[in-house]
Amino acid sequence: MTEAIFGVLTDPLVTRAIELIWREAELLDRKAYAAWNALYTDDGFYVIPIDPAAERFDDILNMVYDDARMRRMRVTRMTEGHAIAAVDAARTVRTVSRFVPESVSGDEVVVRSAQILVAYKRERHDLWAADLVHRIRLSPDGDRIVQKVVRLVDSESAVPAAGFLL
Repeated sequence: MTEAIFGVLTDPLVTRAIELIWREAELLDRKAYAAWNALYTDDGFYVIPIDPAAERFDDILNMVYDDARMRRMRVTRMTEGHAIAAVDAARTVRTVSRFVPESVSGDEVVVRSAQILVAYKRERHDLWAADLVHRIRLSPDGDRIVQKVVRLVDSESAVPAAGFLL
């Protein structure tokens, strides 16, 4: 089974998707939120569900459920300096790994992965761990994220507010 999973990682379409996921992580760590938002399709969603088993997100309570309009509003809050979270934002370093392609077609790749994010603020390190699912639309004009689901390992516990995107 392991060979079959890792053999798929050599698929050029999967490689493109993984490169986009790494690019997204790098942009978030640099706080390049406008460039991050540009990685999404117009119909794309950024979701952080509370229920770790949720498969549908539009009719349940989520920590975050952002379509294009809400992502733009979030980016504005994060970059204009009016929100306390933006003024005193943590520095972050994230690692995204353990890529498992779920599906691959000519124009779309779905990839599961794991993310560890270390945030540093006010002389303190915080650790955020999550399972991710990215649905990537492939196009000659540029690959884009259709959906990103961030399943925090502690999503059902009290999760502190973050002055950064996961």
